Parts: sequence; structure tokens; C-alpha cells
Amino acid sequence: MKLLEQARERYGLGIVTEVVTEGDVELVANYADLMQVGARNMQNFALLKALGRCGKPVLLKRGPSATLKEWLMAAEYILANGNPDVVLCERGIRSFDSHTRNVCDITAVPAMKEMTHLPVILDPSHATGRRSLVAPLARAAVAVGADGLLVECHPSPDQALSDGPQSLDLVQFREMMMTLPCRILKA
Repeated sequence: MKLLEQARERYGLGIVTEVVTEGDVELVANYADLMQVGARNMQNFALLKALGRCGKPVLLKRGPSATLKEWLMAAEYILANGNPDVVLCERGIRSFDSHTRNVCDITAVPAMKEMTHLPVILDPSHATGRRSLVAPLARAAVAVGADGLLVECHPSPDQALSDGPQSLDLVQFREMMMTLPCRILKA
């Protein structure tokens, strides 16, 4: 957490990091600007309730086998405990096919935007697990109305300690961003 704080101070970055247990919420909230709930914790109701009381925005990833209604009801635990700042993140669901890491349910983006007022973003890195598919899926996400993207980048993805095969290098990331039909807002 202290390394993330140093990165924020040095580069002016916002910090998004995953919180896994209810007991870690307070510690992580001291450092993070956005608290992430990973897919496998989407139905950790004690964690969701604690995040509802933490005073920080929450990024809620869809569980690997969750229906849209289950995902929305998980968000409701956070909202019902006082936190109106929830962002939903589609990151792919489990399938029998192993060609990609997950199967991205691209229809979840516009469907959830019909069902809720909450922002919906897409994580093409985790949805595909394949660097070559990240940019095309990112463009598709923007086309169907995603409010944002969560994209993994690394200066040398082949040397990354985790998630290298799904990470873009910095040149690939820049090229992808140039092809997206959206504008980047700067604070």
C-alpha cells in the first residue's frame, strides 16, 4: 500500500486496488481512491456491507458465473449500506471454451445500463486473457456504451510477474487509445 501511495505522489495517479476481506477495508481505504471487489468476492456480503460504509467509491467486478440480476443485487448491498458510488465492471464469464480466459458478455454493458443508473465499464484484459484481443474488445465496449475501460499495461509484458499475456505494452496501449471513438478528459 505504501508503494502505491508513493506512485500517487510521484506521478499523480489515482489508486485502484482490490480489497479481499472485510477486515482490510479500513486499511485499504486509507490508501485507495477506488476500492475494487474482484470477481470471486462479488458475493462476499460481509465485504460488500463494509464497503458500503467505507466512504470510498467501489469498483464491483462481475462474478465468473453471475447473472446480471445477481451482479446488480451485489451492488445493492453496497448501496443499501450508504455508499452511492458504485461502478460495475464486466470482465467476462466462465465458459466451456478455453480459447480465451473468459467469454466477454458484451451485451451486459447496454443491458446493465438499462437496468441501473450505475456506470458500467469493461475489462477487456481479463475478459480475453489475450493481448491481441484487448484493443478490438475495447473498441466494441465503447461502441455499446461502456462508461470506461480497465486495461492492463506493462512496459515489458513478457517479463510481467502476473497477467503478462493479457497486458498491452505502452506503445500498444497508446495505439489502442488513438483508435477509440471517445475523448479523454483531463482533470
